[in-house]
Amino acid sequence: MTARAAMRPIPDNKDGLFLWLWRFYLRPHWRMLILALILMAIEGGSLGLLASTMEPMFDNVFVQKQSGAVWEIGLIILGIFLARAVTSMGYKVILTRTSELTAAELRADLLDHLMKLDGRFHQENPPGYLIERVQGDVSAINRIWSGIITGLGRDLVAVLTLFGVALSVDWRWTLIALVGIPLLVAPSLIVQRYIRKRARRAREVAARMSIRLDEVFHGISAIKLNALEPYQAARYDVLTKDRVRTEVRAAAGQAAIPALIDVMTGIGFLGVLLYGGAEILAGTKTVGQFMAFFTAMSLAFEPLRRLGNISGLWQSAAASIERMRAIFDAEPSIISPPRPLPAPTGAPRIVLQDVHLTYGDLPVLRGASFVAEAGKTTALVGASGAGKSTVFNVLTRLVDPQAGSATIGDIPTTAMTIQDLRGLFSVVTQDALLFDETIRDNILLGRTDVSDARLAEVVEAAHVADFLPRLPNGLDSPAGPRGSALSGGQRQRVAIARALLRDTPVLLLDEATSALDTLSEAIVQSALERLSHGRTTLVIAHRLSTVREADSIVVMDRGRVLDQGTHEELLERGGIYADLYAMQFRSESPADGTAALLAGAAGGDI
Repeated sequence: MTARAAMRPIPDNKDGLFLWLWRFYLRPHWRMLILALILMAIEGGSLGLLASTMEPMFDNVFVQKQSGAVWEIGLIILGIFLARAVTSMGYKVILTRTSELTAAELRADLLDHLMKLDGRFHQENPPGYLIERVQGDVSAINRIWSGIITGLGRDLVAVLTLFGVALSVDWRWTLIALVGIPLLVAPSLIVQRYIRKRARRAREVAARMSIRLDEVFHGISAIKLNALEPYQAARYDVLTKDRVRTEVRAAAGQAAIPALIDVMTGIGFLGVLLYGGAEILAGTKTVGQFMAFFTAMSLAFEPLRRLGNISGLWQSAAASIERMRAIFDAEPSIISPPRPLPAPTGAPRIVLQDVHLTYGDLPVLRGASFVAEAGKTTALVGASGAGKSTVFNVLTRLVDPQAGSATIGDIPTTAMTIQDLRGLFSVVTQDALLFDETIRDNILLGRTDVSDARLAEVVEAAHVADFLPRLPNGLDSPAGPRGSALSGGQRQRVAIARALLRDTPVLLLDEATSALDTLSEAIVQSALERLSHGRTTLVIAHRLSTVREADSIVVMDRGRVLDQGTHEELLERGGIYADLYAMQFRSESPADGTAALLAGAAGGDI
């Protein structure tokens, strides 16, 4: 079972988190982790061995002047450091590899889960916030598990062996050295609560900074046109200063625990020096014994600091854990049925029946009903906010209505799997979504089963071939971030080529030519006509040329369907459609409307 398949919420406690990490992410790497622990234990234990050599070195070499002991002790110390060099390099490489692999798996699982959540979740959580969850929070959690393993495998073993050497020299000295430990308990608990509070605040500020950057880079053209650079820079500067304050306070809290250990160690050394020094002067203890003890306690100092810092790291990670738990706890409400029906084949008939849908308290569709005949083109017209785009969202189950039904080929949309349902549609919108990849990649979208002949066919049919000679690398030219290297008409033609390659039975066109000039519109409209042939096509109309050619026109207003018919039938019946038509062509007769459109004189949003 993969981690993604077995995903479950993250428990909000240290043991639960570690077990969760172990079960779903670390267990596949258990052999390498055991090897790393062995190497860390060897490195940690070598410190105790190093401290134990101090007694014979001082007593036998420096005090008793035994020349033969110099080589013996020197080679032992050399061997200790060689072992430390090999084991240190080995476990660091293993931990880095395991850490990066588990972080990659966790980020992939988090992104996979986020993409499955409903559109409402993404409306409530801006992209910058989610980016920080995937990047920053995973890094924080990744640091804590690697810190715990390092603490257990290296630092804890080092402290235990060093204390063992100290006890072997004199247990009284050891107790005196550790006299300050009880003084750490209460301050440590207070500091840990402070660290968690500061860390939570730091993660919040980091998320707001990511949100601000995302908005700036997405709206860079508007920022430049409105000369908003100083305004946006000032807003971001406020966040950066807030983050500096928060991070400094969090760092101060994290540093407090090792600092308390420093105080404890200093008090202990003072006591040992006063008590042990008297014993050395009295001759009951040797200089070698004192140096062995002093070395052991000195070498234990840094591992103790790192072990103390683990609790601070944990508190810093707690804020990230809470956020990740909230994301993994979120479940999509739009899911496939347990016993799905097969998707229809061929160009299907689409029926919307008495559909009601609200966003919060705002009604968007209020009993909308219409029929789109199989293999025909049906246009949806109406003022902005009439509910046209929401109809597309209902059909593709980006949202589910509170009442009513939508059927495709006599099969309810809720009776098919999400994958089968959305596999019926190709969508071309006015803002063609292109990725920062090559034009070829934007058309193929990861497909590897497309022959060069088929690709050339759709490129020609979508009129993409018309502008390829002007690009430096043809199909392999980069489209740029969000397609910025291409014009609006070129982006639309790439999107149409993508839809042609999908070859689905239903085509959804959401004002696909509304942002284009007259010449680009004519080219794109030609490609769209070729794309819609033999398919059930729904068009959100912006240009009257699209409406006039439709087999059926659905007139919408404030979430209701007021009328449906051909262009001529709707004009004869009068009503909203006739009023909108007359408003756009008030200076032209109906017979001259097409000529006016081609001349570029007509416009408007119906």
